[in-house]
Amino acid sequence: MKKRSKRYREVSKLIEKRQYSLDEAVELLKKTASARFDETVEVAVRLGVDPRHADQVVRGTVTLPHGLGKPVRVLVIAKGEKAKEAEEAGADYVGHQEYIEKIQQGWLDFDVVVATPDVMKDLARLGRILGPRGLMPNPKSGTVTMDVGQTVKEIKAGKIDFRVDKTGIVHAGVGKASFEPDKLRDNIKTLVQTIIRLKPAAAKGTYLRSIHVSNTMGPAIPMVTTYQEYMD
Repeated sequence: MKKRSKRYREVSKLIEKRQYSLDEAVELLKKTASARFDETVEVAVRLGVDPRHADQVVRGTVTLPHGLGKPVRVLVIAKGEKAKEAEEAGADYVGHQEYIEKIQQGWLDFDVVVATPDVMKDLARLGRILGPRGLMPNPKSGTVTMDVGQTVKEIKAGKIDFRVDKTGIVHAGVGKASFEPDKLRDNIKTLVQTIIRLKPAAAKGTYLRSIHVSNTMGPAIPMVTTYQEYMD
C-alpha cells in the first residue's frame, strides 16, 4: 500500500465521505492545494460504457473557456502555404521531413502535433513513437486538418483532446490550482457538459458513474453526478 505524506493525510481530513456540488468542490480544491508549485487541477469521470465496443468509445475535444494555465507547445507537420499559415498562427515548430527525422532520433519537446492530410503517409513511421504517448495526429481529434491556422489558435487558447481509457474513465487537466474559483468552475463544467453530450446511444444504465476532481498532489474530491449540476 502506498504510503501517503503527512501533508496529504492532513488535507485529506478536509474531505467528507459524500458527494460535493461543483461550487463546494472548487472551494475544497483551493484549500487542498498545498504543494510548493502551482498544481494542475485534474478531473476523472468514470462512465457507464464498455470501451471494448467501438460504439461505446467516448472521445472528443473541448476548448476550455479559461485555458490550461500553461503554454502548450504545438508542432505542425505541413508544407508550403500551410506551413506558412501555421507559423503565422503561432505554432512553436513548423516543418516536414526535418521534424520527422528529429522525432525518430528521440526529440519530443512538444505537447501536440498537428498535420495536414497530405503528410500523414510520411508520419506513419512515427506511429510507434507518437501513438503510445497520445501524440499521433488524428482526424477525430481535429489534429489532422487543412485549417491548421485556426487549429493552432484553438489549441493555444485551451483546446484539449480526451478519450475514455480501457477502464471506462476519462482523465483531463482543466487548469491550475492558482486559478480563480469561477474560472476553475467554468472549465470543469465545460468539460463535463461535453462528456454528457457525447453519451453513446449504445450506453446502457447510469452514464455518469462518478466524478472526482483533485490537484496534482492532493486527494480526490467526489462530486455529484446529476446532469442538472453541469447542464444548467
